[in-house]
Amino acid sequence: MDQHVQESLLAAIAGFQTGITSNLSAGIKLEPAHSALYHSLIEIFELKLDFMLKLKTMDDYFDSQDEFNDLREFCFDLLMINFFTTDSLRFEEDYLDTPEWQQIEDDTLERGTEMLNVFLYLRECKQEDIEPSLPDYLNEFLLVEDEDFQDEHEIYEDIISNQGLMDTGYAEISAAAKLVPSDAPLKDVFYPILSFFLNPAPDHEELNQFLVESVDKKYENAVFYSLLVYFLGQENFSLPLEA
Repeated sequence: MDQHVQESLLAAIAGFQTGITSNLSAGIKLEPAHSALYHSLIEIFELKLDFMLKLKTMDDYFDSQDEFNDLREFCFDLLMINFFTTDSLRFEEDYLDTPEWQQIEDDTLERGTEMLNVFLYLRECKQEDIEPSLPDYLNEFLLVEDEDFQDEHEIYEDIISNQGLMDTGYAEISAAAKLVPSDAPLKDVFYPILSFFLNPAPDHEELNQFLVESVDKKYENAVFYSLLVYFLGQENFSLPLEA
């Protein structure tokens, strides 16, 4: 399993747990149920199965874990990233260009969240030693201003129109998030995405400020922590995490 994905998974579950308690301590040790979720997902991610069978195994697991169902589609994104970085290496070099993979993409078109694109961008940033920024993500990675990529422009319309929030803080981003229409594609991740680009290396106090201003504390903290740890690495995250 890819180390960055594994650390990001731990961070997501730790953020989810923190959102439940609404209390940020000096470090986070997963409670038994959350630890069991983490270890069960690790086992699934490491299965030597093709992607669709592995996905079915994960879905069957979440079907039995109602309290964690909010994390299902986000974990799909991590499962996909893990496939790109590790599982696909077991196949021929151009596997991601094969009809078989195209069929998988078609079959999972409605799965996951927009966070998959953010993870892919952060992976590219690490590979090319680029400092992540919202303008770079929107204009150079997603190409939202290109006439051939207007689907992305429509998806990111609320974020594009709120780029000025990069000069503010968590309270202002959270206030703007509450005004995003409930049916907007990025409603659920508006606050954590913009907060990440505002500061991809927050200290303990800043993490607490994020938590205070969060509305959907479980999900938003899960996404935020996962992004931070995927980019920074667990050893550089300002909170010790323990499964």
